[in-house]
Amino acid sequence: MGPIYTLDDFVDMLRRRAGMILPLFLVGCLVSLVWAARQPHVYSSSEVIQIEQPVIASELARSTVEGSSGRRLQLIEQQLMARGTLLAVIEKFDLYADLPGLRLSEKIDRLRASVTLDGVAAIPEGYGDDGALAVLTITAQHEDPEMARAVAHEFADRTRALAAAQRREQTRETLEFFIRQEESLQDTLTDLENELEAFRSENDLSMEGSVAFRRGEIASLNAAILALERDIIAARLQRDRIDPNARPATVARLEADIAAQIDSLTTQRDLLVERRETIARSLETSPEVQRELADLEREIENLQTQLSTVATRRNEAEVGFELERNDRGERLVTLEEAQTPDYAITPSRKKLALLGMVLSLFFSLAVAMILELRHPVLRTARQMERETGLVPVVSLPEIKLPKEPRGLRRLWLERRASGRTGRAARTDQKA
Repeated sequence: MGPIYTLDDFVDMLRRRAGMILPLFLVGCLVSLVWAARQPHVYSSSEVIQIEQPVIASELARSTVEGSSGRRLQLIEQQLMARGTLLAVIEKFDLYADLPGLRLSEKIDRLRASVTLDGVAAIPEGYGDDGALAVLTITAQHEDPEMARAVAHEFADRTRALAAAQRREQTRETLEFFIRQEESLQDTLTDLENELEAFRSENDLSMEGSVAFRRGEIASLNAAILALERDIIAARLQRDRIDPNARPATVARLEADIAAQIDSLTTQRDLLVERRETIARSLETSPEVQRELADLEREIENLQTQLSTVATRRNEAEVGFELERNDRGERLVTLEEAQTPDYAITPSRKKLALLGMVLSLFFSLAVAMILELRHPVLRTARQMERETGLVPVVSLPEIKLPKEPRGLRRLWLERRASGRTGRAARTDQKA
């Protein structure tokens, strides 16, 4: 049963509980003023960095730095928020020197919480999100506005330096990898060529080329020998058709020319036959030798293909390394440098004090309401009629009896009464 239903009941409650509401309100106001006065002002400063795309198109000179700018900057953020980096920034600017009670770990946590890196995604090319960023905002908060600007600028400088170093290091490692791979393949290829040469010498395989090539060469030699045989036969037939009735000098000259032609053709045929026999002897090796020879030649061919591929990639890595070394790749450019803030981002102390006073007032009224609800009393005829439906016949006003004195006041009153009694007794005796 609650006693407060109307404004008159509420005003009556305020009048009766004023002795409790007013002290609570005053104490709350005092606490609010002290709390608001102790709240520090916090300033925020931001530096905006634009992520520029490579100067040279990737179709003309492709960079070897893989991954999106968002993922790379995420790794950079983790490096910036590492304990060592934060400790270096604290020592450089002597942060939190006015708080000697803070432990080093607490200083690091406060700095980590006061610095944020926010990226704005770039418009994707195509339908998928490539994770690229267009703008990176670095924000630092501190109680000193100049220190907030310095910390934001320091983290921006470290971000740019780490991004450039990361790209150069990645391209350098890529180039060194392909150089080492090319050197390794070249050494392996040289060893195999030496092994092939030794194998040829060991098995008397002086002819160069594969088995199929040599067989094709034998076929070509056979065709050439056959053509020479035809020419020799034709020359002999021509010699037989010389007219014996011709002049002796003419006959002798013709026979000499044909004989010289036949000798030349025969010499050429003999050379080709000798070449064919040499190649044929090289093919008369065992199947095991032929198989090993084919394996070596196939392995050399594979290595040459790999070496050509690696050389192409090494050239691309060199181009990417030169791009990064000459700052022609992706760059972080300052779009808006951090400035000293003019106003604090925290609420003003006056607003905080006023808010505390309002909360103190509501708290005092809430306590008074709770006390009224815990001890509901019907104090007026109107409350009696509203709660019970009975109309009181007579309303007796509250009779306030004097309070019985307690403590020192009671002791003082008793001594005063005893003094009066004693003086009255002495007066009677004199009379």
